[in-house]
Amino acid sequence: MSITNDTAPAAGGAWASKEEFIGCVKLTDWILLLVLFLVLLGSFHIHYMLLAGDWDFWIDFKDRRMWPTVAPIVAMCFAAASQSFFWQKFRLPFGATVAVFALLVGEWINRYDNFWGWTFFPINLVFPSALIPMGFWLDVVLLLSGSWVVTAIVGAMGWGLLFYPSNWPVLAQYHQATEVDGVLLTLADLIGFNYVRTGTPEYIRMIERGTLRTFGKDVVPVAAFFSGFISMLVYFLWWKVGGWFSTTAYIENEDV
Repeated sequence: MSITNDTAPAAGGAWASKEEFIGCVKLTDWILLLVLFLVLLGSFHIHYMLLAGDWDFWIDFKDRRMWPTVAPIVAMCFAAASQSFFWQKFRLPFGATVAVFALLVGEWINRYDNFWGWTFFPINLVFPSALIPMGFWLDVVLLLSGSWVVTAIVGAMGWGLLFYPSNWPVLAQYHQATEVDGVLLTLADLIGFNYVRTGTPEYIRMIERGTLRTFGKDVVPVAAFFSGFISMLVYFLWWKVGGWFSTTAYIENEDV
């Protein structure tokens, strides 16, 4: 039985055929993509939890001042860096969506495994913030404009403005007023008071405090526009950080 050149392994070769070689290359690509996704998930999750922290952990922390100000600014960092990498290296306009999707995968694993599975907090107390619509918006602006400067101005402002409306459909039911023992509070506060968090000092609970009322009755638009403006500055910085981390270095032949 003769063996053709297409199936016979080359002298010293590791693959029996060209198809096997291509299959190994594809498998390696998938493994590298999985590793990249897990690295993005872990690093973004640590970054977001350290800086956004309690405002994303607890539903009674999701107020109209600190939460829509802090969370979008913190989330913009890795979204801009990821967008810079995918756009400059591959011209793929989905960096922000991939980043926030990786974050939310880690967040839901954390909420179910740690908060619910270990400490028995109900999911309606600890569900994470919705970020996917903001990632879509940032990527669509980059795709249509082709300019990271336009994305930093238009996309980052929309990023900050979309945060509260994107979360409102889920959050609205918990902002209904209720009266308990003569005290007026929201359902979110009631849930939070019934599940005491001993590791959280009360002075961190900066909810509905500040001077934003001087701008008018509703403070959400002020907080959203401020968040969008700061997100512009953060985008400019972290786009450069993403480009710096994804720099490709070449070695001259004589240096090898």
